[in-house]
Amino acid sequence: MRNRCKQMLIKLSRLRLFTSLTLSLISCYSMAATPTIEIKIQDHLFFPATIEIPANTKVKLLLINLDPTAEEFESYELNREKVISGHRKAVIFIGPLPPGEYPFFGEFYPKTAQGKVVVTAP
Repeated sequence: MRNRCKQMLIKLSRLRLFTSLTLSLISCYSMAATPTIEIKIQDHLFFPATIEIPANTKVKLLLINLDPTAEEFESYELNREKVISGHRKAVIFIGPLPPGEYPFFGEFYPKTAQGKVVVTAP
């Protein structure tokens, strides 16, 4: 009886280890599979103002507001809006998208804060 319990515990231990390793690998793969593009906001402008991404790919946009004032990333075509406080960062996921151009702008400074996402065919 004791031997059986010991064997069962060993099997459970191995199963936990296998599950943990599998989940770690899946997590690493999903993090590596999503490209990240940084967009900085400075002096009420987006840098870079134009970003290019491949079609049918999910992309992580890391928005970094270097200004002391807040700005709102807005895009009707991308169906996204996000307020980024002064001296803060925010993340927005876009895609997968078909080829085309998708404009975005800063809601608080729309005359200067303008940009676009260009989605290219594979």
